[in-house]
Amino acid sequence: MPFDYKKEYKAFYLPPKKPHLITVPPMNFVAVRGKGDPNDPAGEYQAAMEVLYGIAFTIKMSYKGSHKIDGYFEYVVPPLEGLWRQQGVEGVDYAHKENFEWVSMIRLPEFVTREEFDWAVQEATRKKKKDFSRAEFFAYDEGLCVQCLHVGAYDDEPETLAQMDAFAAEQGCVLDFSETRRHHEIYLGDPRRTAPEKLKTVLRHPIRK
Repeated sequence: MPFDYKKEYKAFYLPPKKPHLITVPPMNFVAVRGKGDPNDPAGEYQAAMEVLYGIAFTIKMSYKGSHKIDGYFEYVVPPLEGLWRQQGVEGVDYAHKENFEWVSMIRLPEFVTREEFDWAVQEATRKKKKDFSRAEFFAYDEGLCVQCLHVGAYDDEPETLAQMDAFAAEQGCVLDFSETRRHHEIYLGDPRRTAPEKLKTVLRHPIRK
């Protein structure tokens, strides 16, 4: 059976619906940075998806080609994630999505080194005849966070986030947003195939004691 990060690391990908504290260890991602409303069909975000999944599946399917990655194991591509911020805003202002600055990303298996990542970018560019140079090897050490599973539409997240922030304060913690520590979402459902009220999203806010 292919290794499934969602099943093997349920604390990170299938958390409870109640806010709780968690320390997230360092992980590596394929990432694309951009700006603007993710719902804009002609925007940067939609183009970023093609780059992310192009790299993710080039690595996943590499075992079928001549390039062998040391330590490779079969796995399920982990879910899409996003780090979000807006200038001058602590957290997220859902009324002004056009001001988003985001890092869209997919977790990389542990066997993917920077060298293997560079190979995947070149291979995807060669095979698909498109430019994948926007993709970056992104190391993220998230640290202490308050986390919760949100079930429902993305625009209904503020209620869940308010509960998370209140819980963090009860635990003697304060929000710790910065250029590198951002509002974090992990998407467990496909909005194209799932009713908004049934969407599942892992929400995280960075905190410190």
